[in-house]
Amino acid sequence: MSPTTDPERPAPEPSGTPSTGRRDLSAERPAGRDRALSRRRVLSGTAAALAGAGVALTGEFGYAEATADSKLPVYGGYAATVHADRRTPPRSSRVDVVWSVDTTRRLIALTFDDGPAPNWTPRVLSILAQTDTPATFFMVGRRAREYGRLVTHRLDGHEIGNHTWAHQDLAKMTYEQACTAISRAHNELTRLCGREPTLLRPPYGHLAGSTLLAANDLGYQVVLWNRQMLESRFTQNPDGLVDYVVDSCDPGTILLAHDTGPADRLVAIRGLAAMITGLRRRGFEFVTVSELMAAATPATAPAH
Repeated sequence: MSPTTDPERPAPEPSGTPSTGRRDLSAERPAGRDRALSRRRVLSGTAAALAGAGVALTGEFGYAEATADSKLPVYGGYAATVHADRRTPPRSSRVDVVWSVDTTRRLIALTFDDGPAPNWTPRVLSILAQTDTPATFFMVGRRAREYGRLVTHRLDGHEIGNHTWAHQDLAKMTYEQACTAISRAHNELTRLCGREPTLLRPPYGHLAGSTLLAANDLGYQVVLWNRQMLESRFTQNPDGLVDYVVDSCDPGTILLAHDTGPADRLVAIRGLAAMITGLRRRGFEFVTVSELMAAATPATAPAH
């Protein structure tokens, strides 16, 4: 069987293993047709201005370019979340970073990273269609351009998120570089899917201050996860992986899976239908990440 038709053959360019953590921030989101149109213009302009230039936004937004011998790294470099010389205010006063959602409803968001890819993504989509299960796909822009035909007309009911252009570590990028990586993927995914993504998942779960600045200015919320498949631990025990996933999820869980990568991840794809069935038996309903966030329990003010 040829590599392009072998369902057991891992796709190229495996990604690294993400890190995890827990911290929730809240955000204000722009709304309305005028703001949406403005966002499209900003993203298109950002991609065009930054591609090949690297620091094209420095003059407009007043960002100090990072240098190796900077005396004030807090005002430059990857870690900085503020810039004393910025002349234009941030897009919003807050940005979300979400690991899971506090909710009383038995909801779970199933997410897939790194695709689309031959063999894997169509197989995942077929399982989701057979089980009538929505999911959120965090796609790599470059792969969407190359393999977009694999998902054409198959994404109804699913949500699309931004996983950057080339799956590079955003934590090692300046603000300008992060804007380029996010904007290029945004424009490709919008072209492919006919709708704009609003959720960003940084590759490997890594982010820096520059990531938050770029996400905020480009109108994104940052979505991580609080459970993942842990495929490498269960390569010889597929049923054990199914039991682990079914037993470990709680209301509001964001579950990480992949639709491409090294061969050990196939154990999760093979067990996906059983996981879905098991979680439904526990009373869980599958929703997209945006639907999960919309179902969050309102925060209550602390008693005085």
